[in-house]
Amino acid sequence: MASSSRSQYFDNAKFILIFLVVFGHVISPLKRNDDILFTLYTVIFLFHMPAFILISGYFSKSFNKKGHLWKSIKKILLPYIIFQVIYSVFYYWNGHESNLKFDLLNPHWTLWFLLSLFCWNLLLYVFARLKWVGLAIAVLIGIGIGYLDNVGSFLSLSRTFVFFPYFLLGYLLEPQHLQLVKKVRYSTIIGFTVLIGTMLLFGTLFPKDAVSWLLGDTSYAGMGTKEITDGLIRASQYFLTAIVIYGFLSIVPSGGFKLTVIGERTLYVYLLHGFIIKTIQSFVSNDTLDAMSDQYITLIILSFGICVFLGSYFIKKYTRPIIELKI
Repeated sequence: MASSSRSQYFDNAKFILIFLVVFGHVISPLKRNDDILFTLYTVIFLFHMPAFILISGYFSKSFNKKGHLWKSIKKILLPYIIFQVIYSVFYYWNGHESNLKFDLLNPHWTLWFLLSLFCWNLLLYVFARLKWVGLAIAVLIGIGIGYLDNVGSFLSLSRTFVFFPYFLLGYLLEPQHLQLVKKVRYSTIIGFTVLIGTMLLFGTLFPKDAVSWLLGDTSYAGMGTKEITDGLIRASQYFLTAIVIYGFLSIVPSGGFKLTVIGERTLYVYLLHGFIIKTIQSFVSNDTLDAMSDQYITLIILSFGICVFLGSYFIKKYTRPIIELKI
């Protein structure tokens, strides 16, 4: 891939992934009433954030350059603090929280990603030197962290270590590795086969009470089980997720499209879509929401519309001061 096509490729990937993020959150309260939505939800949550994290790691190769730490504080940590405060006020306003309280140590909803992303950039100072050995160690830590009962959403510790292997893998990948993904013969067919096969597998075998395994936000005990073999389940999850990410990257188009630009603004969509979805959930009755569980086209159009609206230049222009801290 040439430089420009590689940029378009990743922007296309990020646009698709941010759509899956929004769609996954739209169908989250509806999945219990519909097996198709449940299967879509579980497959989406198996790989969409790991793929996002892998791409973030790929673009973190300059972590050891002068000024990178300050850049991470400005672009990641400060927006986390700002939106943590905004979400506290928002949750109080919509009745989600009975008291107005500000807690910077327990991320609200989607904000865990920013806090973990900042930590992953710090962890690179140690693990990048170890290269592929470091990846093996990161996987072992991601497996082992689940055995610590008290590790959960506090400081996003569980997700930070569970998802760090994907970030480190992205950092270790070179352009030639990604070229292989697209140059493999029948790569698109292979990619769709992997994704469709995973949906059939999950639609048939995925347990209804195992969703928390996909979130990575709590210990094995916190998920209702603590067996010595739980680590093997997480190891299998790492392996399956890596295959599905490969399948996804195989089908991402390399050319530019009108909506490709939204891939450059995924942070805007990510940080802002929760206000729309949570407001809808606050003002629309549960019966109405339940009635929408089989309206697949409506749910897709709603999710797509949210992405296009929040990824527009208009939204970027007026929210940039609090998201990128630029006037």
